[in-house]
Amino acid sequence: MTAFAKRCGVAILGIYVADLAFRASHMPGVGQTIAGSGFAMGPGGKGSNQAVAAARAGAQVSFISTIGRDPFADNALALWAGEGIVPRVQQVAEQPTGAAFIYINHTSGENAIIVVPGAASLICAADVEAAADAIAGACVFVTQLEQPVAAARRGLEIARAAGTITVFNPAPAVEFDSAFYPLCDYITPNEHEAALLTGLPVTTLEQARRAGDVFLARGVGCALITLGAQGALLHSAGESVLIAPFSVGPVVETAGAGDAFTGGFATALAEGASPRDAARFASAVAAISVTRAGTAPSMPTRAEIEALLRSAA
Repeated sequence: MTAFAKRCGVAILGIYVADLAFRASHMPGVGQTIAGSGFAMGPGGKGSNQAVAAARAGAQVSFISTIGRDPFADNALALWAGEGIVPRVQQVAEQPTGAAFIYINHTSGENAIIVVPGAASLICAADVEAAADAIAGACVFVTQLEQPVAAARRGLEIARAAGTITVFNPAPAVEFDSAFYPLCDYITPNEHEAALLTGLPVTTLEQARRAGDVFLARGVGCALITLGAQGALLHSAGESVLIAPFSVGPVVETAGAGDAFTGGFATALAEGASPRDAARFASAVAAISVTRAGTAPSMPTRAEIEALLRSAA
């Protein structure tokens, strides 16, 4: 098994799905058929997207998941090999590899997504424990909620016990136990997820700060709430600062932007950046990603990220 140096390794627990992206002027209603303007199939799944983002940003990455034994699984393995990601992945025959339907408005780039995790729905705490060496050996551990909640919690517990920095991306914002919060050094919801989890509106900066206070009161070390075009709020007991967004070019597609942000944030933290600098790095990663089509394919390289940061300095 590959050992990961605490200095720069990132371990990610999540799912891979095949993204089936349809472009159209609007979402059809029930019983309605409309003509689309484009279609593409590519790699997706929040965890896998975050792994690609982190790897392209310069991190050593291990990815923990479950996939099927089918052509989509072959695509996943080829993706990770090409990106230098070490898969800690089991394959099963009884479930297909996951897939996602993505509607993309071809004018605004806004999206709506349906995810079927397939084989990844089988991930359990024991599977995570089998990859405990990758989590404990990493500097940063990241997980989300597309795989079963119990698996995510076990990953956070293993990371916390090992002294690994924990980053929890609570997406989708499904119900989970309050015991999650004290396991999180960082929580990275978008404004919609933050509103659902706290029960508060999150449309302005001050509202985001109030939601951040709720997360801190529940035991989170730092809340990093992404606010779309407004930027991102980094909110902890020691500081509360708005990370301004970067302007790179016309928005092509917003799907995957949150994954770009989280993967970039984990990479910078693993390299020893301060939370504020890591959030700025993450903002640069996300800003570049939305100017391109696709989720994993849209993730920028380290050279592109550094060029943007230099130009904005």
